[in-house]
Amino acid sequence: MSETKQLVPPIDMDLEKKPALTPCSSESSLEGSTKTNSIVLQKALECQAALNKFPRTKLAHLPTPLEYCPRLTEALGGVNIYVKRDDCTGLGTGGNKARKLEWLMGEAKKQGADYVMTQGATQSNHARQTAAAAAKLGMKCHILLEDRTGSKDIDYTENGNVLLDDLFGATREKRGAGLNMNEELEAVADEYRAKGHNVYTIVGGGSNEVGALGYVNCVYEMIQQFDEEDLDIDYICHATGSSGTQAGLVTGLAAAESDIKLLGFGVRAPKENQEEMVYSLAERTAIKIGKEGVVKRDDVVADSSYVGPGYGIPAESTIEAIRMFAELEGLLLDPVYSGKGAAGLIDYCRTGKFKKGDNVVFLHTGGNAALHGYLKAFK
Repeated sequence: MSETKQLVPPIDMDLEKKPALTPCSSESSLEGSTKTNSIVLQKALECQAALNKFPRTKLAHLPTPLEYCPRLTEALGGVNIYVKRDDCTGLGTGGNKARKLEWLMGEAKKQGADYVMTQGATQSNHARQTAAAAAKLGMKCHILLEDRTGSKDIDYTENGNVLLDDLFGATREKRGAGLNMNEELEAVADEYRAKGHNVYTIVGGGSNEVGALGYVNCVYEMIQQFDEEDLDIDYICHATGSSGTQAGLVTGLAAAESDIKLLGFGVRAPKENQEEMVYSLAERTAIKIGKEGVVKRDDVVADSSYVGPGYGIPAESTIEAIRMFAELEGLLLDPVYSGKGAAGLIDYCRTGKFKKGDNVVFLHTGGNAALHGYLKAFK
């Protein structure tokens, strides 16, 4: 393979020096502005303590780091970029699903499950981490994998997350595209139940009000980090797909009465569909934690402009983002989720939606194991 051209020239700067923090410009098109103050912090701590009533089992390495990215900051015109490293959660190579699985598997243990079943796309990060969690807890795991891309490339169908599913001891079966995968999952689970197994099923992405608790909790973790580092964060942005991560973040921010702006970059559904999915789950999550009505429709913002050719198919902007994060900060993104979220972040910086001096946190949802299924995309 020929040498890869570096996307930007080397940057000569003090890599340890963080920027002087300033409030977000009032000219910002997203109108974002926040102050992490004692009231918000106190509410966050109270809300976090209230989560203790729900079953949970420790699976993730928490808190995950919050890192300033000076070379990305310089390359993107002075928008201060921080990365919340949820690729470092530890479970099965890490990723955002570990947070959700702490609560989901906690409930599975409480119910005495001996089998855990879930579903996802062929290169599902969620399936891989569910398999790892089941292995760690001594449960059996069965996975239904949906062919959403139609790819016959053996790297895609057998490498990456698929290989790891096998290594973690999960069994799996395949489904074609277009089916209601949660209904397929329940049908298979019923077959196992008929054989005497106690099966706990997990919806795609772990995205229900139980899984979303992981990202309600993540908000409170971040608010404490912002306070400790004396950061006034204007925006949090991330890739949004099955909706559980964004719904948890929306709920957590609303419950803490934080004015940090949240933006999800969609990886599959059109904007209207994505926002409705997130809002519906956020409402249910708010009810679960005793905060009914706290989430407003305007709290949910998704931009699906960076999906490209379709789910699981990287666009040129996806590949550029992956290379840029790797070459400038040594961070590995994935072609399905975090790569597309980062493409949105980069474009918002270049087009002035995020402005110089804004403080932006990119929530890195992980997924780099999927890179091994996409060799041809990088040639």
